[in-house]
Amino acid sequence: MSAVEQQPADASLSSNSSSSFEVVEADAANKYEAVVPHWFYCKVTDSRERWIPFSTQDSEKLEAAQKMRKDDEELVVPISGGRYDVHLKQRQCYAVYWEEEVSEVRRCTWFYKGEKDNKYVPYSESFSEELEEAYMIAVTLDEWKKKLESPNREIIILHNPKLMVHYHPVTVSDDWGSSSAEQGRPRTVKRGVENISVDIHSGEPEQIDHLVFVVHGIGPACDIRFRSIIQCVNDFRAVSLSMLQAHFRKAQEQQQIGRVEFLPVNWHSRLHSTGVDVDLERITLPSINRLRHFINDTILDVFFYNSATYCQTIVDTVASEMNRLYLLFLQRNPDYKGGVSIAGHSLGSLILFDLLTNQKASSEDEDGKEKSSQMGASRGADASGVKEILEKLELSEYSTVFEKEKMDRQALLLCTEQNLKDMGIPLGPRMKILHYISSERETQVRPGSAGNPSSRRNCPYPDVSFGQVSANYPQLIYKPAIFFAFGSPIGMFLTVRGVKRIDPSYSLPTCKGFFNIFHPFDPVAYRIEPMIVPDVEFEPMLLPHHKGRKRMHLELKEGLTRMSMDLKNNLLGSLRVAWQSFTRAPLPAVEAASTESEAESQNCSDGESNELPNEPPAAAAAAKEEASPINVGMLNGGHRIDYVLQEKPIESFNEYLFALQGHLCYWESEDTVLLVLKEIYQTQGIMLDQPLQ
Repeated sequence: MSAVEQQPADASLSSNSSSSFEVVEADAANKYEAVVPHWFYCKVTDSRERWIPFSTQDSEKLEAAQKMRKDDEELVVPISGGRYDVHLKQRQCYAVYWEEEVSEVRRCTWFYKGEKDNKYVPYSESFSEELEEAYMIAVTLDEWKKKLESPNREIIILHNPKLMVHYHPVTVSDDWGSSSAEQGRPRTVKRGVENISVDIHSGEPEQIDHLVFVVHGIGPACDIRFRSIIQCVNDFRAVSLSMLQAHFRKAQEQQQIGRVEFLPVNWHSRLHSTGVDVDLERITLPSINRLRHFINDTILDVFFYNSATYCQTIVDTVASEMNRLYLLFLQRNPDYKGGVSIAGHSLGSLILFDLLTNQKASSEDEDGKEKSSQMGASRGADASGVKEILEKLELSEYSTVFEKEKMDRQALLLCTEQNLKDMGIPLGPRMKILHYISSERETQVRPGSAGNPSSRRNCPYPDVSFGQVSANYPQLIYKPAIFFAFGSPIGMFLTVRGVKRIDPSYSLPTCKGFFNIFHPFDPVAYRIEPMIVPDVEFEPMLLPHHKGRKRMHLELKEGLTRMSMDLKNNLLGSLRVAWQSFTRAPLPAVEAASTESEAESQNCSDGESNELPNEPPAAAAAAKEEASPINVGMLNGGHRIDYVLQEKPIESFNEYLFALQGHLCYWESEDTVLLVLKEIYQTQGIMLDQPLQ
């Protein structure tokens, strides 16, 4: 009996223990944790919205600002390395250094993806809060199967923490014309950014070590995908960050370096806003419409630059834009103490080269950083100078406009017609100011910069500015450290202008570094070094692969070439030995047996003596060439100028097929970016972790 009574007691004990475990598990399962938000911004491309996450660093910065100063109407948060500003209250993102459409910004916690969507789309912030509240109640009370109606009268059902669906109603019309709403295929709903597949970058180092301005070539598109200079420079910057992590890891760990900032310089839109497109439209034939418009928008930029009128517009735009960007950068980074370099692609490199050859070099000139600091000290005197200029032009009533824009005399001389128009200056006063600016620039042009062509033709080294279009080249307010030319036609234009040779002692007045980087199949690129050393034939410097060594197909090609040369030398040596033995005088028969071994040894020694001397001279010549570097003048401080990229294996099959790609490959070329970083940080005494071979 006791045994029978004991059994129910044990059963009740076990049931109590199991129920207690269930309570613990339920408590653990019903524990609610708030979702971690992540900030996104919206890009509209071809009327299609695409939501892109901010980096982890920027998202945390926005979230911290949201919590601390949520109701601040004027709160602005700089993100993306200071290139964008987010107006937090308005939820809008503005570009700082260039013109770009305003992007919507959203604090995202809940996402959905339809059957035809490639990526998850965030819900609005208000509806996400409703979803989060319903989710919290369901988790806390363990009550699922909850339905929630969206602002568009769509139904979201929370089945369980792992399964949540969004039913999108579809309107169906019957044969009688009446319509009814039916549930379409459900959308997948996810909570939290960690549950969706999206690439989120960690962010950029805040420290900026160097600033590089990048000038584009012909046309509004800069690569094979018809992207703008802004998008291409964004890629170039992203590649530079990955190269810094791969090749400057020690310096980063020791906090010796941060990053290099690249800013685009756009001159094409300003050129084609002068009304020249309307004039071209009137004379363009109606046939092959797309091709003619493409030519008008791209190829004609070369002819515009060789026109005195439009060349002035282009150089004014490039110089004023780089000066504006530099001053704005210093304004946003007042503690910046690094240097500045410039880079140009295609025609952009020629524009920069002409600008640099016409800069004034004197011992009194100071670095751009020192100039900018002095500008603040002398701002009051410069402002009074602007007042005097306006009084002289009888335009004193506009002095308050210039004071509001913080214009000094130097900034006034950099103004273009579009700048004055944006300031609200009427046409009459605008013409007076532009005439004054033009006359001031003419008085500041370096005497003899254009020179007399007839007097220069007889010089052994014509000046590199010979043949340039007659224009007043503006002055930059800083001294560039290095000039990088990508796919550059500088050599061809100099030759067409009549420059046969560049003086080896010549260097750019304010820039001591110059690198001409090109792809071997680039149809627009030309070399510079043969114009300095025309009597010596030598190859350009081969850029090493960013992972070290040469590409495999190039090593294989060199190995096969070396093998064929060895076979050729051995074959020639054997033929020479056979010919010598055939033409030698016949020996007596009695001496043939005794001298047979001697003849063989003699032949062998002759063959070795004929083969061996052929290789050492070549090796000695190669060693001598490596030991004695080529003197390529002072254009790059005595260092090599021409650098050629290694073509990819697929490109080596057909040079013509990849010619266009060769001219547009520099924006995503790791080898190009690594050379730029290596040369920039070398000026600061920072080297690669391991030298590339």
